[in-house]
Amino acid sequence: MSNNEEKTNMSQEEVLHQFVNRIFNNDQFREKIMMPNVMGRPVVKSVEEKTLDSITESCAFKCILSGVMGFALGGAIGLFTSSVNPQIKPPGQQETVKEIIREMKTSSLGYAKNFALLGAVFSGIECIVETYRGQSDWKNGTYAGGITGGLIGFRG
Repeated sequence: MSNNEEKTNMSQEEVLHQFVNRIFNNDQFREKIMMPNVMGRPVVKSVEEKTLDSITESCAFKCILSGVMGFALGGAIGLFTSSVNPQIKPPGQQETVKEIIREMKTSSLGYAKNFALLGAVFSGIECIVETYRGQSDWKNGTYAGGITGGLIGFRG
């Protein structure tokens, strides 16, 4: 009987020890995270997958990605607007292809820089607000939009 009680006490102590380790040591606890699949059984993520997830979920990565995507979108919009709204020369002067291309480049680059800055600032502020609030919902984007708009208005 006493031997049985010792085994029971040992297992309870081990369980308590493992529980305390899991609370104070996040690495061991995160190693056993299982991600459910839609079809099939859940699969344990590898260390590389977890590292990649932590990189892509970081505020710096989101901010840089938004800046790059904003630059590309701004360049496309600038190209479109420069083709729709050309500079008008006085009568008797003709525009050359070189001048038109220079104007398109200037317009596209201006839009691209503005969109890149706007995307990066908004994304960075949204990530900071989300981190501060500890929640991921629609309010983060609303607050970030208000702060970004205020910064743009303050700049102008």
